[in-house]
Amino acid sequence: MPIDMLDKSTTDTAPALTPEVLRETAAIYEKVRHVIPEIEWPVHAPYVAAIQRLKVERKAIILAHNYQTPEIFHGIADLTGDSLALAREAAGTDVQTIVLCGVHFMAETAKLLNPSKTVLIPDLEAGCSLASSITGADVRLLKERYPGVPVVTYVNTSAEVKAESDICCTSANAVSVVESLDSDQVIFIPDEFLGRYVAGQTSKKIILWKGHCEVHEKFTAGDLRGYREQFKDIMVLAHPECPPDVLAEADYVGSTSGMINEVGSRRPRRVLMVTECSMSDNVAVEFPQIEFIRPCNLCPHMKKITLPKVLDSLQSMKHAVEIDPLVAERARQSVRRMLALGKQSTR
Repeated sequence: MPIDMLDKSTTDTAPALTPEVLRETAAIYEKVRHVIPEIEWPVHAPYVAAIQRLKVERKAIILAHNYQTPEIFHGIADLTGDSLALAREAAGTDVQTIVLCGVHFMAETAKLLNPSKTVLIPDLEAGCSLASSITGADVRLLKERYPGVPVVTYVNTSAEVKAESDICCTSANAVSVVESLDSDQVIFIPDEFLGRYVAGQTSKKIILWKGHCEVHEKFTAGDLRGYREQFKDIMVLAHPECPPDVLAEADYVGSTSGMINEVGSRRPRRVLMVTECSMSDNVAVEFPQIEFIRPCNLCPHMKKITLPKVLDSLQSMKHAVEIDPLVAERARQSVRRMLALGKQSTR
């Protein structure tokens, strides 16, 4: 493509940076200034302002996962958190359009819990290595091999896989979900490392699937030991999707929300979060007095979601997530069983 054509297509679609835009976004930038360099904000600000205005016109809300970049997470999102929390919170709103800044299985989960709403994902290619490691056909074969054994499925999976499962779980409630089942064996899919972590917390036999998150599996115990040598007073928090030797080196192992709560309650001087890099950026905004050491493994799928794509999604109302109604109803039941279990435990 000739350079003049490339420049024209870019300038035609990019919103303009004006003094009004800088005034509109000044408070947002003040919040994120220590994680977004000042030189970068003029690039983000026009998109942030345009998206903020357009979502009001569209009567839409924006959901952003913890692994989204700060300009999305803090700049345009109405609801933030992990995929299940986002879907549940969205169900309590009266809007008709949801823009999911995350990966495709998250948009599907939002659609499952908000069937009457339009759910948009800004990039259809925002996938997930863990979700793509297993299919509905794989689950059916597992059930043939282990007849009568219940299937517990991590929410980081497609609707098709959820539809073949008995109950879903998150990293926070995986152990309690497994313990709730009246069986001494459980098929746990698809994350092998999370399954091994669960197996260490229960007497039940856990049948594993060899699925991994490409971000979490990159971490090594040697990496963590190296950081401890460099930073003597560092606190290491790890997500249970990491390899077992990594978890053994951590000071705390838990879900995304658990890690954030631990940082808030302990207030260490230095923190290393063994998970996707943008989560450290987003948590650092809330705790500016804490130094966050970033190993910075980025999720290439999450990073497909950008401010220009979010703006385009709202302008064109694309890409709408659709799930086969029969698949959706069965998948919804596996999620609802987990949610019902949570309600029982709080009574």
